[in-house]
Amino acid sequence: MGKIKKKFTEGASTTYITRNRALKKLQVSLADFRRLCILKGIYPVEPKNRKKANRGSSKPTTFYYAKDIQLLLSEPLIAKFREHKTFLRKLQHALGKHDITKAKDLHSRRPQYTLDHLVRERYPSFADALRDLDDALCMLFLFATMPVVKNVSNEVVEECKRLSAEFMHFVVHSHALRKVFLSIKGIYYQAEISGQTVTWIVPYQFSQHIPLDVDFRVMATFLEFYRTLLGFVNYRLFTTANLAYPPKVDADLDDSAAGLGSLRVESKRVEDLIKENDDEETTAIEEKHTKVSKEMKQRLSTLGAKIKSLATAEDAPEYSSVTVGGDDSEARNEDDDSNTAELLFNKQVFFLSREVPRYSLEFVIRAFGGRLGWASSSGGGSPYSENDTNITVQICDRPVQGHQFLNRTYLQPQWVYDSINARRLLPTDDYLVGQQLPPHLSPFVEYADGDYIPEAAAKFATAEGFEGDVEKLKPEDEDEEESEGEEDAEIEGDSADEEESDDEDEDDIAEKQHQKQLLAESQGLSFTEYQQKAGNKKAKKPAAKKRSKAEEEEEERQRIAISMLSRKKRKLVNRTQDEAKKRAKDINALHSRKAQVTKAAKKAARK
Repeated sequence: MGKIKKKFTEGASTTYITRNRALKKLQVSLADFRRLCILKGIYPVEPKNRKKANRGSSKPTTFYYAKDIQLLLSEPLIAKFREHKTFLRKLQHALGKHDITKAKDLHSRRPQYTLDHLVRERYPSFADALRDLDDALCMLFLFATMPVVKNVSNEVVEECKRLSAEFMHFVVHSHALRKVFLSIKGIYYQAEISGQTVTWIVPYQFSQHIPLDVDFRVMATFLEFYRTLLGFVNYRLFTTANLAYPPKVDADLDDSAAGLGSLRVESKRVEDLIKENDDEETTAIEEKHTKVSKEMKQRLSTLGAKIKSLATAEDAPEYSSVTVGGDDSEARNEDDDSNTAELLFNKQVFFLSREVPRYSLEFVIRAFGGRLGWASSSGGGSPYSENDTNITVQICDRPVQGHQFLNRTYLQPQWVYDSINARRLLPTDDYLVGQQLPPHLSPFVEYADGDYIPEAAAKFATAEGFEGDVEKLKPEDEDEEESEGEEDAEIEGDSADEEESDDEDEDDIAEKQHQKQLLAESQGLSFTEYQQKAGNKKAKKPAAKKRSKAEEEEEERQRIAISMLSRKKRKLVNRTQDEAKKRAKDINALHSRKAQVTKAAKKAARK
């Protein structure tokens, strides 16, 4: 007879652990347990059989993996939390006895802790940290625009502003921005950093309404970890790009609301590089007894001149005006360097009026190589005044301007964002001041076969026209193209006539019908004879196209194949087909709605 196994010694009861048992095992409070789980990245799980995992009980509870709770036993933060509780108890005791000297001494020796080891533990490689950076950026940009609340101090808000500004500066310096979308929730940005796609949202800079039903203690715990994570990421990004970290802040420009211009992003000095290299080589000498390479010192000694020459070359751009009108392919062909997506605005100088969102436009324009100035009422430190002759584009959102310069183009802010998403400078006719703007489409939507594609998206996709080599076309090919163009023109003319006939007003049709009836009555025709004559003139509706024998056989084959499947797979196939039919129905509804709107617009234009 085999050994009798005890209950709950293997299986789901040992794989999972309830929250109450975890609290007893760790000897911590519920608030500290939540903080530990958030900082360590431990989340509740749902077992397949809750009754077995809960040792036969069906009481609703929260489950965790037992291995995760076992790892928390060796976490040094638990000891720090206990030290902090002891400190608070002693501080309250001293304040209760009005012992101010002891209270100040205790406050000066307040226990501190860092989360650096958690960042290194959760993200072994830099790519892992970048993949998980979306939530961190969203959280920090949110608190950077929020007022001070109960569980978030002023120092935390200022740190969020500093970290977010540093990250934006790196995106501007590396030209890593790829997509921008203005939504109701905020402004979505997407950047490509070290081969990883990072997407985050920035709220609009309006007065924020603080909701009362949000637990800011939980959000403050997430924010504490995300601040440490973004600090690590910013340091790695700046050092990889050979930039000094942290960047210096110009106090005067910062006080005058200069925005991104208040941070001075500088390259590392040659002396610092030589010193760092010497320190590394000295350590290597002590360990491996090797000598310093003279060739490395010679290369580093000439690094300053190279950096200076590159900076001089970058500070001397050429400016050109924006092509106003339909096709801008000729302007794009003049200089291939200006057509790159990373330097889309490198030959443009912008001026931002006071009514446009400067905090967003400054970031995206700088990220794509553009230069800009702004009105003095929006902040100080503008490198260009409104009267500067180098300005080629002025971004404004007012239909009437007090004074207009003839050597620049006045556009609405949407032109900047749509040009970024289209990865080229769009024609400016639809974005002039006072014009009705085209739809602002999301660049994050990918259209599949059969999807409804908006007219504006199709227009952006086909706006560049023919990209082939025209010189290699043969004469017969040109004749064929001309004949095809004539046929297309004839077809378009016929379709236009049909559309005009279909768009006739119902009242006009009824009036014509009444006139025909009066004419038939004057000719002595009875009503029955008139109806028979009118019925013979009507064209018969074409009969429904019969399916071929091959199509019928294919449909029968698919039906038999589905019937041979198991019940589970057959339900899955039927569900997929139902979803496809529903999707096709929604697409047809969108097409019909578009046709109705177009017809109503044409009718209003005729009136």
